[in-house]
Amino acid sequence: MAVRLVWITPDAERIMGFCARVSNPQNQENPSVAGLLRFCLRNGHWSVFEMADMCVEIKTTRGISAQIIRHRSFHFQEFSQRYAAVQEVERVHPRRQDLKNRQSSHDDLPQETIDWFMHAQDDVFGRAQQYYDEALERGIAKESARFLLPMASSTTIYMKGTVRDWIHYINLRTDPGTQLEHRQIAQEIRDIFIEQLPLVAEAMDWRRSDAPASPPA
Repeated sequence: MAVRLVWITPDAERIMGFCARVSNPQNQENPSVAGLLRFCLRNGHWSVFEMADMCVEIKTTRGISAQIIRHRSFHFQEFSQRYAAVQEVERVHPRRQDLKNRQSSHDDLPQETIDWFMHAQDDVFGRAQQYYDEALERGIAKESARFLLPMASSTTIYMKGTVRDWIHYINLRTDPGTQLEHRQIAQEIRDIFIEQLPLVAEAMDWRRSDAPASPPA
């Protein structure tokens, strides 16, 4: 898994503040926007946060990309297995299914079960890659050969959305109910958001994944 910033609206926070003051043209160029953006967030003036965009690159698996592209307010461009050969398959560390919550899992499987799952992945992925490579050598089109590949096949996505879209996505997908592999991606995106949009992040009370916890009040 890897995430990186591709681009963001230049001077995004100032632009959002400028647009928010459309009805106050005498003060529209005021560079002080922290309090204004905080006020807009607290009072649900979401249109302000649609005035700037951010695009990130996400390297993940087909299994997780299927979850990501369900966020239909975003715009996506994804690696096509029709035109390019798949090079990698990602092994996954297994977790135990929660018996009551279908969205929850626990990292407490016995080592014997973990070893079995890792061996099973190696076996399945190795066979799949072998047959896929042979299919291409036999002249079978990539768009047909790809059906031999597992959901763990690597992919790359470009994901573009407004700041409003990203706030909603990060809030939803950093929740513990999100699958771990997807949650790790959302946490990386949150770190990028915090770096690029520090005033909005502060208003959201967001902290980087590697930041120390705040001391108790």
